[in-house]
Amino acid sequence: MSFYHSPMSRKFQKRTLFVKQSNGRSWRTYAIYLLAFFVFLYGAIFLLPVVPGTSNTVEANVYKVKIAPQSGLTAISQQLSDQGITSNTLTFQLAARALFVGAKLKPGTYLLAPRASLGNILLQIARGDRVRESIAIIPGMTIWQMRALIDSHPALIHQTKGMSSKELLQALSLSYPSDEGLFYPDTYIFDPDDSDLSIFRRASQAMQKQLSSAWAQKEVAAPLKTPYELLILASIVEKETGRNSDRSLVAAVFVNRLNINMPLQTDPTVIYGIGPRFDGNLRKTDLRKDSPYNTYMHKGLPPTPIAMPSRESLLAVVRPAKSDAVYFVARGDGSSHFSKTLKEHENAVDQFQRKRSAPPKTNSQ
Repeated sequence: MSFYHSPMSRKFQKRTLFVKQSNGRSWRTYAIYLLAFFVFLYGAIFLLPVVPGTSNTVEANVYKVKIAPQSGLTAISQQLSDQGITSNTLTFQLAARALFVGAKLKPGTYLLAPRASLGNILLQIARGDRVRESIAIIPGMTIWQMRALIDSHPALIHQTKGMSSKELLQALSLSYPSDEGLFYPDTYIFDPDDSDLSIFRRASQAMQKQLSSAWAQKEVAAPLKTPYELLILASIVEKETGRNSDRSLVAAVFVNRLNINMPLQTDPTVIYGIGPRFDGNLRKTDLRKDSPYNTYMHKGLPPTPIAMPSRESLLAVVRPAKSDAVYFVARGDGSSHFSKTLKEHENAVDQFQRKRSAPPKTNSQ
């Protein structure tokens, strides 16, 4: 009898067939178990609520949480737990890795939907869909206007409120005679509960960058000796400019006056010397009052800037228009008329200001 037809052969074939069938059923079983695990995992991640059903802020239908900068998964999990999110560290880490967002979670303040799932809040934090605040420093704003604006912002932590000018400069490691003009006018975006000191720091760093860039473009013959003098003159140009197209011409007038040692004779410096108590009406007595900022009485630049100048004013001062004008007067429409001689200037004043301010004529009976 052949071996291939022996009872032993048949038993061997059956045993081999049995093993193959057993392995096939085992693979399908493992696949089903694995699929069931993932269904359970992702179902739990996206269906089970972890955010409390009631709001913890004055705003309805939101739950507010905050994640600190430079926080890892464990730290974020603990922070959320401390703020009322019901998820332990192991579950949080497992869910974050299952959604492939473990390294993408961003710090900030988040408004979560009440009874939101862990999956939903993880995806929201990974997108960086957080609350952002902003504050706008306007070109021409004075330091006391800027500080009042920052002091009144409800989303900032007020560390600088009540600080003197000297104390603020020390906190920012700045060495200037005043804090006026040192902060670049721009819109600054920040997270709620950020420090107001960080806004001052960002604005001062931005101004130093703009000032250095403008100083590098200064003409050799310009009468300015330091970047700080550039900042001072740019602040005057900012306050005297009614129309952007006149900016370089206004700068040219003041540069020309400095070159010939002529007083700047500009009202905004006198107004700045009066300070926050200025009522909007500049009187002749104000022009006759001695002050370091009275540029009718003192030649040269005032001791400090008088406002926060824009980048355009900085560049106008280092690249003024090619003009011989040493006078200008407002036309009343936002633009200015520029003159080379005093006679021409007086005629322009008669045309654009004195006649406009004269009382209207009345018919007599």
